[in-house]
Amino acid sequence: MTDALRIRPIARDDYEQWLPLWDGYNAFYGRSGATALDPAITAMTWSRFFDGYEPVHALVAEIHGRLVGLTHYLFHRNTTAIGPNCYLQDLFTSEAARGKGVGAALIEGVYEAARQAGSTRVYWQTHETNETAMKLYDKVAEKSGFLVYRKMV
Repeated sequence: MTDALRIRPIARDDYEQWLPLWDGYNAFYGRSGATALDPAITAMTWSRFFDGYEPVHALVAEIHGRLVGLTHYLFHRNTTAIGPNCYLQDLFTSEAARGKGVGAALIEGVYEAARQAGSTRVYWQTHETNETAMKLYDKVAEKSGFLVYRKMV
């Protein structure tokens, strides 16, 4: 990891650099072209980061003034603890930043935010084909053993 790497909360003037990272993240998961997210979803996601009533937060990775990664996370209640759980929803680094510790630093940033919020658990999911990311995840966390089921309603 470079000494110039800085993990920080997102700022309103980051939008122009955040958007290509967000688009890259979505493209990785097949949400581009005809299957792209509705622009209203992107606009709402962006606005939630700055709304004090929303439990959604964002950190960015910056090197020499350029954003090279993002992570979005949220806090929610649960039935097995008093404090909130922290769900790391999105994690993405630019292709040029991969393999340089940016993803690990972003995850550590979420861990710190969770500790400050009184959360004792951070969790996330990834697609079973995301083998590169899983190599990192296996180093910084443990698999829960749970599978995700879902149904669009």
